[in-house]
Amino acid sequence: MAGHDTWDRTSNATAWQALLGDRYGAADLPPYAAPTRATDLSGLPPAYVEAGSAETFRDEAVAYADAIWRAGGDAELHVWPGAFHGFDTVAPRAALSRAAHDARSRWLRRILTPSS
Repeated sequence: MAGHDTWDRTSNATAWQALLGDRYGAADLPPYAAPTRATDLSGLPPAYVEAGSAETFRDEAVAYADAIWRAGGDAELHVWPGAFHGFDTVAPRAALSRAAHDARSRWLRRILTPSS
């Protein structure tokens, strides 16, 4: 995906370097700095995870949701077909962007509405 998305691997590496400074690439980063390195995902609140099928973070997003499920947690995963990173910001009125917004809103309503 390098060079093929609005946020590609080069952009991602630059952001991690800016965040971590001299610790960039260190093996012992805490999960609060690099959440994908967390080994225990039990006890997390419900998670909404989404990515476009044509974006840099797709595989990481799917793996994160899978790790939450394996830890017994609750995750809702959406992979939007043909979408790139930030698709809903670039084209907010597109049918796919509206569908993504609606899915997020439905999930939030389910999570935030007390069950009786």
